[in-house]
This record gives sequence, C-alpha cells and structure tokens, in this order.
Amino acid sequence: MTKNMGSLDRTARAIVGVVLLVLAFSAGWGTLWTVIAALVGLVMLGTAAMGVCPPYAIFGINTCSRDDS
Repeated sequence: MTKNMGSLDRTARAIVGVVLLVLAFSAGWGTLWTVIAALVGLVMLGTAAMGVCPPYAIFGINTCSRDDS
C-alpha cells in the first residue's frame, strides 16, 4: 500500500491514540466508552505506524509530501 499520510498527520494520530489509550486504561474497563476509546486509540496508532489511512485512499486524500513517501 502506498503511504498517504504525512509526518505531521502521523504524529498527531499517534499522540491522540496514546491519549485515548491512557484514558481508557485509567478509567477502567466497565463502560462502553472506555472500550470505544481503546479501539479508536489502537486504530489511530496502527494507521500512524503504517502511514496509510484507508479512508484517505477511498477519498483520494494524500497528506504525504514527496520526502515522506
């Protein structure tokens, strides 16, 4: 898969993913919102690590500069 996320986009997603995971684990695993926060956090970290966002590919969005690819 071709990278379609730039370094700023990847960094922002990684930070948001970590924050969501910390909030989910610190809140406990009792509610639906903590599970959703954990899943969204994992997806954000995964897309940041791979540099590929499937919705970006569907809509033709590319935040990756030539240097990042």
